[in-house]
Amino acid sequence: MTDKIIEKIVELDTPIQRGKEIITQVLLRKPQSGSLRGTRLQALMDMDVNAMMVVLPRISVPALQPHEIVEMDPADLLSLSVEVVTFLLPKSALSAFPTA
Repeated sequence: MTDKIIEKIVELDTPIQRGKEIITQVLLRKPQSGSLRGTRLQALMDMDVNAMMVVLPRISVPALQPHEIVEMDPADLLSLSVEVVTFLLPKSALSAFPTA
């Protein structure tokens, strides 16, 4: 039995327009090790924008495109990055976080 969250929906402050579609929320899946290829764990923990631009398209539904991440509201990028970092934390570190 695990208490670890494997998916998280993030509501965007500024929706993304993709053709005729408006994206108002993004579902993030907990990345497996393969999804982290091409990045450094420390860069992800530091919420480095370039590292997030590598990982977010691999774990987001709908899959965010690099140009969408570049043009994203910084508040939304921060919200997504916080969730990515939370996915990477061990259970022992998560137990110190308040639950909603």
